[in-house]
Amino acid sequence: MEWARSGDDIMLVLEPGEEIHASIQKLADKLELNGAVITSGIGRTRNCIFGYMDADFVYHRKELEEPVELVTLQGNLARHENGSPFTHLHATFSNDDFLTKSGHLFSATVFVVAEIHLRVMSEVVMTRCPMVDGEFVELKFPSS
Repeated sequence: MEWARSGDDIMLVLEPGEEIHASIQKLADKLELNGAVITSGIGRTRNCIFGYMDADFVYHRKELEEPVELVTLQGNLARHENGSPFTHLHATFSNDDFLTKSGHLFSATVFVVAEIHLRVMSEVVMTRCPMVDGEFVELKFPSS
């Protein structure tokens, strides 16, 4: 992992074998980030698990084992109530036939490279709190 920071902008470059969520979370701990927006991400990944949430707040997953292009990546970084970093990401992938799949990203391993832009929310603490019923972890802000 390599990264460079300019003000509230961070450019992160991940290498083969690095997992996207884990890498962003590791950087968040290193830089003590309490909130950020992931505005873009591109690269080539493999072993991607993504999916969607149904009306009962249950996630359904699909796996792409073969290498695919990471066409888009976006989401945010917050902190769990216990202080650990939490990334909520959505992605679009394209296979070698240019067919796309997209959804909530559970995990993806870098195959060639991943280049990710984060915009730090330097004045805001973002927290994730589990819903009572369901798998979703809601984004919360401190009371004004």
